[in-house]
Amino acid sequence: MIYEPLIYGVYRVAAWVVSVMLPPMAIFFPLFTLLEDLGYLPRVAFNLDHCFQRCHACGKQALTMCMGFGCNAVGVTGCRIIDSPRERLIAIITNNFVPCNGRFPMLLSIISMFLIGNAAGIFSSFLSALLLAGVIVLGILMTLLVSRILSGTILKGLPSSFTLELPPYRRPQIGKVIVRSVLDRTVFVLGRAIAVAAPAGLVIWLMANFKVGDATVLARCADFLDPFARLMGLDGIILLAFILGMPANEIVMPIVVMCYLAQGSLLELGDSQAMWTLLSQNGWTWVTAISTMLFSLMHWPCATTCLTIRKETGSLKWMLLSILVPTVAGIAACMAFTFIAGLVMA
Repeated sequence: MIYEPLIYGVYRVAAWVVSVMLPPMAIFFPLFTLLEDLGYLPRVAFNLDHCFQRCHACGKQALTMCMGFGCNAVGVTGCRIIDSPRERLIAIITNNFVPCNGRFPMLLSIISMFLIGNAAGIFSSFLSALLLAGVIVLGILMTLLVSRILSGTILKGLPSSFTLELPPYRRPQIGKVIVRSVLDRTVFVLGRAIAVAAPAGLVIWLMANFKVGDATVLARCADFLDPFARLMGLDGIILLAFILGMPANEIVMPIVVMCYLAQGSLLELGDSQAMWTLLSQNGWTWVTAISTMLFSLMHWPCATTCLTIRKETGSLKWMLLSILVPTVAGIAACMAFTFIAGLVMA
């Protein structure tokens, strides 16, 4: 009785999160820290300051966005470098519009299965990279747009001027780079991710294995969410997967597969063709695929990022606003796209 929830629930979800998060983080954070130690990043902030000032934000926000590509929780922590409290809050609230490494696998798999089609070889890889770059650019544009809206509404104010000393380029200290990237960033993120993923794994297992009547709790919840999800171009299972995937974005697609196959624990189909067949049999079209990508780009932060926002701001209000802003933007974008796609296909 205890074995299955612990192994197939707690352990499997925690191990899944670590196995997906660790490889890209082990590459991204050392490279980012290397550029930081080299003296390159201050020049990025300086060159982009004019662009961010037009949104009444700060050029240093560009650095926190770059950190967000590795992990949004680290991006939020990096907002400490912004001196103005108002601009720091803007950077924290909008950081989740930058897709972290936990969202890239799902985005790439959806692009390759539904948007690339029968393209093969180098052209397929190039087109996948181009479409993924388009998603990233959309996230950056949303960051700038929402920053401008926030600076004109609840966080009114003019962009602050700051003196930024450009240090000379210097030889990076490799040992220092490795220690900082591993201890201050990678281990920090993994520790918090495991802390929230383990109990979430137990909840997911219980929902997938306990029944109410003739259906599991998971199926009941998906049916309840389905009418609203259809307005967004999704279905109840996809929306429920995003909700249950709040501990870590890496488990969203495994939850979708688990629900479609009516299994009791997370699983993944190793073959992309089998995955495409399963999704297509459950009503996925190119509209569903793009809507899922849009909502993956614009929805609430993961639990690790939420805890970090709460700690950095010291306020539950700003954490809730950081959840509300990208979620409202994502729902609006999905509904608008679904409506337009419906008109085109009619």
